[in-house]
Parts: sequence; C-alpha cells; structure tokens
Amino acid sequence: MPGGRLTQQERQQIALGLADGLAYAEIARRLDRPTSTITREVMRNGGPTAYRADLAHRATERRAHRRKQAAPQDPTAPSQLHGRDAAAVQEYEETFTTVLMQTGTPKMMSRVMACLMISDTGSLTASELVQRLQVSPASISKAVAFLESQGLVRRERDERRRERYVIDDDVWYQSMIASARGTAHLAETARQGVGVLGPDTPAAVRLENVARFLDFVTESITRAADQAREVLHAKR
Repeated sequence: MPGGRLTQQERQQIALGLADGLAYAEIARRLDRPTSTITREVMRNGGPTAYRADLAHRATERRAHRRKQAAPQDPTAPSQLHGRDAAAVQEYEETFTTVLMQTGTPKMMSRVMACLMISDTGSLTASELVQRLQVSPASISKAVAFLESQGLVRRERDERRRERYVIDDDVWYQSMIASARGTAHLAETARQGVGVLGPDTPAAVRLENVARFLDFVTESITRAADQAREVLHAKR
C-alpha cells in the first residue's frame, strides 16, 4: 500500500523499470507510490545503474534490524525532543541524504550534511557524528574535510575544547558564492585559451562562447544569492 514499506515484488518492478529506462515518476505511478519513495530507494541502493532488487531488499531488512536493536527497550525512556516522531525524523534524514546525493555530493558527505542540517544546534562533534551515523572516525574526518573545502561546514572549539563541526544558517549562500567563484575561474581559464589558440579559430570561438556564458551565469548567481540573503535577513 502507498505508505508502507516496499515489498520485494515492488523492488523487482523498480529494477525492471530502470532496465527499461523509465523515469522515477513513471515507476512511482505504476506502483502507486510517491516519486520520492522510488528516488530514495534507488539512490540508497546503488543508483540507477547498479540497483538490484534482491540486494536492496536484504539491505533494507538489515537496516530495519539495526534500527530495532538500537531502539530503546525501556518503555519509560524519554521521548524524542520536541515530541518528534523518531521514525519520521530518521526517514526524513534519509530523504535529505538521498536528495543531496542526487546533486552529486558523495554518500558519506551527504549523510554528515543531512545530520548537521536536522540537528537543532547545527553543530556536532566527531564522536557525536560517529555515534549517530554508526561509521568510523576516519569516515567522518574525510567527509568533514570535503564539506569544509566546499564552504558548507566550519570548525570551532566549544567550552570543553572539543572540536565541533558547524553548519551556519546562511550555508547555502556561502556555497553559492563559492560555486560562483569556481565558475568565474573556469570562465577566465576558457578566455585564456582564446589567445593561445588564435582569436579566429573554431576552437577559440568555442572557448569565447563558453567564457561569455559562464560570465553571465556567475553574475546571475552572485546577484541572486546577494538579493536572497538581503531579503531573508530583513525578515528576521
């Protein structure tokens, strides 16, 4: 049924749909499922080219088993902060991770990013990330280094001198500006090629067109990001 877990038969239909080149939305329509469910299922289990129904089903069963083992057994245990549904929060975190992966962000980096995004403090220590994501400290270190290089997280020390990884409220502005800088650098490099290859050659004309296009994109992204930031900050 549309809100329950995917069955093994449904996963087989997903695999067949992918093999036929169907879009996620079409597969979802045929199964009477939300498109986000199909997208998350595929991206969580190898992506469209590596998805295997039997492997995906076993992986899901293993994840469900781990969640059951990790769940508090004491009925008097405190409820989720702010009265949240723990299962719904975990499901949303997985959805957020999947969407980040679709943008090209590697899986572990996406998991760390999603974990930071949904934390109320917007910051976690390495040990907290290790505990929440059940991965090695080395994996966290590598993921944070990547996110830091992209301007998505920063490091700071708390009162106990522990290193914390922080995601700021304007993280997307910072990310967009960093992307614009990279695009501007690419435009500059393309324009340098015009002089090397000769201004009237086909290759030089191509590079000049690329540079002009990227100049326009860079300016548009920067202007839009600045305007959005001003509007959002003005509403606070």
